[in-house]
Amino acid sequence: MDNTRPSRSGKGRSNANSNNKKKSYGRNSGGGGKRDRRGSGGGRSNHNYIPLPAEMMVHQGVPLKTVAYHAETKFPDWKINAKLKSAIKAAGWVYPTEIQEKTFEDIAAMKDVMGIATTGTGKTGAFLIPLIDALLESDKPFQTLVLAPTRELALQIEQEFRTLTLGMKYNAITLIGGRNINTDIVNLKKRSYHLVVATPGRLKDLYQQGKIDLQEASVLVLDEFDRMLDMGFQKDVTYLADKIGERDQTLLFSATLDKSQQKLIDHFLTDPVTVKVSSGEASAEHINQTVKFVDPDDKFDTLIDMLKEPEMKRVLIFAETKHRVKKVTKKLNQAGISADEIHGNKSQNYRQKALGAFKQGKIKALCATDVAARGLDIDDITHVINFEAPTDYDTYIHRVGRTGRAGKGGEAITLYDK
Repeated sequence: MDNTRPSRSGKGRSNANSNNKKKSYGRNSGGGGKRDRRGSGGGRSNHNYIPLPAEMMVHQGVPLKTVAYHAETKFPDWKINAKLKSAIKAAGWVYPTEIQEKTFEDIAAMKDVMGIATTGTGKTGAFLIPLIDALLESDKPFQTLVLAPTRELALQIEQEFRTLTLGMKYNAITLIGGRNINTDIVNLKKRSYHLVVATPGRLKDLYQQGKIDLQEASVLVLDEFDRMLDMGFQKDVTYLADKIGERDQTLLFSATLDKSQQKLIDHFLTDPVTVKVSSGEASAEHINQTVKFVDPDDKFDTLIDMLKEPEMKRVLIFAETKHRVKKVTKKLNQAGISADEIHGNKSQNYRQKALGAFKQGKIKALCATDVAARGLDIDDITHVINFEAPTDYDTYIHRVGRTGRAGKGGEAITLYDK
């Protein structure tokens, strides 16, 4: 593997697309405002809600056909800095994943890269390994800014950076909602950072307060790009990228590629190399998917009865709004079923504790809005229950994909209003 790399000197190549194109890209249409979900019982009172057709959520799971990828190289054979090799070894990594092996040379060569790969295929390592290696080999430190759609994913990226820089003197910071912004401001004043990981909303807030200089970033990484668009961050991401302006490199990683997004992608990337990998789970074909038609007033009782079944050991429950998630959680606990909730109104510390309790089996059910549908890696979720059917298929697939991880089977059940 030829790992020859150009010199990174901070703010080198001009990204013409991001620096010169000033066209404003609005966020995706489709609703705009929040809908009132406060109907009687489990139903809704708003006629604008149009759930996904029930027949699209019924499927008999088939055995997972894992597309095995046999790496052509091993990390010990890569021509990377010895300190990074040592950290990779300590992390227990021997073979690169497909996205890691196929993007390394292009990222190391400072090319813009668009990587299409599903969650769990090693995308974080794909961009961190070459960037950390470049830091180790560079005479002048540079900063990488990573934008992620959820707080949990942002924290996971920072943690992986710390794992791969074990014993190295590199600084990283995560800027996310749910934390005291004054703490972020204090930390930003303390030192310079080699890695900044942020959710778009918090980063925009800090920038507009004049607390962070976005032009310090030489590399921009847009992680889970499709999810950021799903969550309505399109306008904020474009705004932040344009404020960075001239940069050496932009990397975009996404689980899906929609032709309608091409104009927006062209705004961020200059002559990109596109890498689409085949390994990993690309669909929910292996998950049993069923629909249970329920009278809206009986939804809570139906859910409670389902969760009392012994096969429901670790269950992730989705609802459309924070209000409904809170109500479902309360009803379950009142019925003697251990449950907790994660959504935008909960502090980051609360969310992390709830996730920890769920992972450790201390609670049976975790209720969530779609903030939990992407970026979380929770093993052994036996069931996903849609207390409310989502309005689009991509969201549905993101939800049910939280079960059936690591080649295992899974069950997804949608409660559908009669």
